[in-house]
Amino acid sequence: MCIRLFYSNKSKFLLGGVIFSAILLSLASLVILPPVLAQDNSYSSENLQTRNELLSLEKTYSLTELFENSELGVVSIAVTKTSERGDSTSVGSGFVFDKEGHIITNNHVVKNTKKIDVTFIDGTSYRAKIVGTDPYADIAVIKLDVNPDNLYPLPLGDSSKLKVGEQIAAIGNPFGLSGSMTSGIVSQLERLLPSGVGFSIPDVIQTDTAINPGNSGGPLLNMKGEVVGINTAIYSTDGSFSGVGFSIPSNIVLKIVPTLIKEGKFQHPWVGISSANITPDLAGLLNLEDAKGVLVMTVITDSPAAKAGLRGSSQIATLDEVEYNIGGDIILSVDGKDVRKIDDLLTHLQREKNVGDTLNFGILRDGKTINVILTLEERPES
Repeated sequence: MCIRLFYSNKSKFLLGGVIFSAILLSLASLVILPPVLAQDNSYSSENLQTRNELLSLEKTYSLTELFENSELGVVSIAVTKTSERGDSTSVGSGFVFDKEGHIITNNHVVKNTKKIDVTFIDGTSYRAKIVGTDPYADIAVIKLDVNPDNLYPLPLGDSSKLKVGEQIAAIGNPFGLSGSMTSGIVSQLERLLPSGVGFSIPDVIQTDTAINPGNSGGPLLNMKGEVVGINTAIYSTDGSFSGVGFSIPSNIVLKIVPTLIKEGKFQHPWVGISSANITPDLAGLLNLEDAKGVLVMTVITDSPAAKAGLRGSSQIATLDEVEYNIGGDIILSVDGKDVRKIDDLLTHLQREKNVGDTLNFGILRDGKTINVILTLEERPES
């Protein structure tokens, strides 16, 4: 039984790297918090300044040193799930967040589980319970009852500082092979990844580091030994790794996880529109000089967008026998930042906005540029 999100009729995203015993290959916004040590639960400016000063003195590790410094903080997560066919077991990965026993993994690794066992590199195992989950970001926090002296939290870095071409590494349990390490580079940044629950995950890291079933939930590390992402999915036509993997960035983790620990869930901000990127064809139909921006297609009733007066498309135009919805507002900027495509808007929400914050849209309407301000609300479950 595979959880697969189709990207096109030929290729698909496989969320994510969970191995089922019955079937070998089965893959089961926002103020940026500055990077903090995973085990440090205070976010004072003094602590952050001290940490940043320490990081400036840190050396870059070799791959061997990186593994030796990180292996104690990476775990294997074995879960028992119940379905109509009965119980099944699967394996994913995770890493230690703090000395209180919190472990970070993917939501799809622990979703619908009746039992979770966490095993460290030395073979010791503990029963875990779920503390909080966020299906929209595919992040989950589980907790162990264990002596803090036996826990080795991994530090979280600042994923916004990643550069394309930068060397990185992944540690996890591909195909159940515990404590395995692979390495590669950052292939691209700010990708949009389907989440499987109706909304996409923005700001995702793309890497050529080998990520396979069983790697889900494990850390993506920079060469300073900092976690910069959670390995989550691969892009594949047949379920095997083809050189394109995806990781949830650490800055999303740093924002969401503390709330999951305290409240069990995270409230994502919501605008309430469906939209389309401005393509060259659309730009021609709309008499736009440049093919950039986001066309508002529909506005959901009683949503923040509706309350602010955003307008959806109301006409249909045909070009080369293809129908296009037109007539809606065109979003050109948000809070003073250019919007080239929907990814820009979603990334801004994820990084810098929370429920209750305002957004200032720069809108092109009826040939004139205006500003529309709306207040973000909590994203509905459906």
